[in-house]
Amino acid sequence: MNGIVDKKNLKLARTLLLVAITMFGFGYALVPLYDVLCEWKWIERDRPDDIKKVPETAYKVDINREINIEFMTTLNESTPMEFRAEKKQLKVHPGEYHTVNFYGENKTDKVMLARAIASFSPAVISSYFEKIECFCFSEQTFKPREKKIMPMRFVINPEIPEQYKTITLSYTFFDNTEKSVKK
Repeated sequence: MNGIVDKKNLKLARTLLLVAITMFGFGYALVPLYDVLCEWKWIERDRPDDIKKVPETAYKVDINREINIEFMTTLNESTPMEFRAEKKQLKVHPGEYHTVNFYGENKTDKVMLARAIASFSPAVISSYFEKIECFCFSEQTFKPREKKIMPMRFVINPEIPEQYKTITLSYTFFDNTEKSVKK
């Protein structure tokens, strides 16, 4: 009887080892799989290097709909500056053009190169949020202690699905000084 139990235990141990190896392999394969899926799924124009200026188009304003736009600003932990939006939120009608100013200040005594990266919530909104002018289109140069007003002009395309009533636009500023100097 001991032989039968030993054979069952050996079979169980092999099965568990195979499961553990499979789980490790799956976890290891997730990184390149994730990269491929992200490249394939995300809307290209939201990537910083691919952001394009959209021409101002005459849309018919949908006065029957109102969308609340929330503006959030953050700094990468190593970015020595102040950064904020003029307004925390804005109610807009799809098709209306608006300009919101953002304020940036270099808190150091050195020239700083910084880049703002945008993200949207919900992410699908990015295809309906059209930027005509934005400080995020290029890297910003801040002189020592310089303060800047940086406008962002936008419109919400009236084709936006009616289910979206609130959009959150978040900008994160990154200090690119060291990266730009190395180029």
